[in-house]
Amino acid sequence: MRDIAREVGMEAASLYNHISSKQLLLKELLLEIAQLFTEGMKVINSQDLPSFEKLAALIRLHVDITVSHTDAISLLPSEWVHLEEPSLQAFIKLKDAYEKEFKAIITLAMKEGQLKELDPELTLFSILSTLRWLYSWYSKYSSKDIDRLKEGLIVSLLHGIKT
Repeated sequence: MRDIAREVGMEAASLYNHISSKQLLLKELLLEIAQLFTEGMKVINSQDLPSFEKLAALIRLHVDITVSHTDAISLLPSEWVHLEEPSLQAFIKLKDAYEKEFKAIITLAMKEGQLKELDPELTLFSILSTLRWLYSWYSKYSSKDIDRLKEGLIVSLLHGIKT
């Protein structure tokens, strides 16, 4: 909270006049990001696309959200565990549903012969691990062309395992 207060030019105690708690701030940031991913997944799943193209669209979604919400995204890998109930269960429900849908698309792409027949759980872990830590890489290389970044990740993450 002191860091946030310093960035906005006020004392930490004054910040609590505007934000009732750190927990509220964490809840707002994490649930907003989780909703963005959930809504993006719904849009992608509603499109009549081959499963491989849906995976490419999900990678583009991750890049877009990371680029536009880099600071909030940085909370995802480890800070969500500090959410208190009922926010924690709401976040876990969104996260688990998103990962389940992502895995289902991977599994379908494998069945359709668009991806190698690998362990879908391990494939999901590999792709999401890269995408979840993208904010760290992007903060150093933010001058990179976003479209080239998206396509580079698609080539790296999908074509590297494509049949």
